[in-house]
Amino acid sequence: MQRREPFKFMLQMAIFGSGLMFLGLLLTYLGIERPNAGFGKLILPPIFWVSTLLMLISSLTLHLANLNFKEDNFFNYRIYTCITLVLGLLFVVMQLVGWQQLLSLNVNNNLRTARGFVYILSGLHILHLLVGLFFLIKIFLEAIKRIPYIDSFVYSVNPPNQLKINLIVFYWHFVDLLWIMLFLFLLWQN
Repeated sequence: MQRREPFKFMLQMAIFGSGLMFLGLLLTYLGIERPNAGFGKLILPPIFWVSTLLMLISSLTLHLANLNFKEDNFFNYRIYTCITLVLGLLFVVMQLVGWQQLLSLNVNNNLRTARGFVYILSGLHILHLLVGLFFLIKIFLEAIKRIPYIDSFVYSVNPPNQLKINLIVFYWHFVDLLWIMLFLFLLWQN
């Protein structure tokens, strides 16, 4: 029987818990909306579409960073990790701008409840993303400290470092997929 990596297992359990939390919120939203037939349709500002595209691209750039790390192409690894960081930060900024745009809408009481759920869902997602950004910053700074090829190579063949990067990539893809599902849910409700 193969030994299970404890850190990966803990991350999987945390992801499962987060998934349950978001599922509970979505079911609560549906429970509030269904009894109130006139709940209203809230149109998401276009910036949410752009931020979703950035989230998808960031998942791709982190995947490319991971591939370059495994192929010992450390220069590209640093570049793609940096791009992922910038895209993640831009996503957060765009979400906050989207909140401002939602706040500026003059909506009735029913739509205020729908808007509140958008704040809750995207706000909790931003918190999850900030955790990912923290660890991305950490591995990016570690990569910057190891500019010489030999230092980068020694770092890359160390199994704990490989595990750390794999866990960050796994988590980032989860956060990306989570946002896509939340975004699609919000679109479906409109």
